[in-house]
Amino acid sequence: MTNLLIALKNLIMIQSADIEAYSKSSNRANSMGDALEIYIRDLFCGSSNAKREEKDLIYNNHFSYLGNQNNPPDLIIKGGDALEVKKIESLRSGIALNSSYPKDKLYVDSPMITKDCRLCEAWKEKDIIYCIGIIKNNRLIALWFVYGNCYAANKDIYERIKTRISTGLNELDGVELSDTEELGRVNKVDPLGITYLRIRGMWGIENPAKVFDYIAGIESNKELTVNAIMLKEKYDSFPEKDRVGLEKLVNSSLSISDIKIKSPNNPAKLLEAKLIKFSK
Repeated sequence: MTNLLIALKNLIMIQSADIEAYSKSSNRANSMGDALEIYIRDLFCGSSNAKREEKDLIYNNHFSYLGNQNNPPDLIIKGGDALEVKKIESLRSGIALNSSYPKDKLYVDSPMITKDCRLCEAWKEKDIIYCIGIIKNNRLIALWFVYGNCYAANKDIYERIKTRISTGLNELDGVELSDTEELGRVNKVDPLGITYLRIRGMWGIENPAKVFDYIAGIESNKELTVNAIMLKEKYDSFPEKDRVGLEKLVNSSLSISDIKIKSPNNPAKLLEAKLIKFSK
């Protein structure tokens, strides 16, 4: 089974950040966002140098689910973590999550995932990694791998806000509402009763470069900076051979540090975490 430590080791070994060239080599990439997702897939699968016709089989061996643009996640590792891939073009840009609020973990009963995602393997919840690439002039200049439980609050925080808004809509007089997975849908807005209003949540979250600026930054004088943040207990849960394999590569370009991060549920509480940083 692949994992983030294997992906980071593969990234260090290939040291490629030319997303434009990468997109041209793939018949699947219609945009830089698509190219970034394929780049991430290949990091986890070690398939960066594989031929096009070989990659589908390689992906099938490593992933149980390949998602779509409208529903999270983008990828699920067989027996492992879920991945959500996001492309932005500025070091300080916010990240659009659209109708899906941030996730500390991915839950099988989430209304935002598809049936195929629920049935892709036997699972109840999965750790989720936000893979955020900053691309300028078609080149990857920064890449973040941040586990959801380091980044997002418990799902109850977001569900409470969503429920309050939906409840408030239901309490409006003279408005006919329908059941919906969105915040609300108002029917028969006009005298003919033929117009309806869909009310959708458009969630967003701050860039990890801003959220974690107190412990990790982007080196502007480097061609590429990679930061990976996870709880210490997550790092310790990876197979020993993968931890040792990455730790053997530590040098002036790669560091693995013990850090403390603010709890997404209570900033007064500090959590034991790991920062893996690579730059070239």
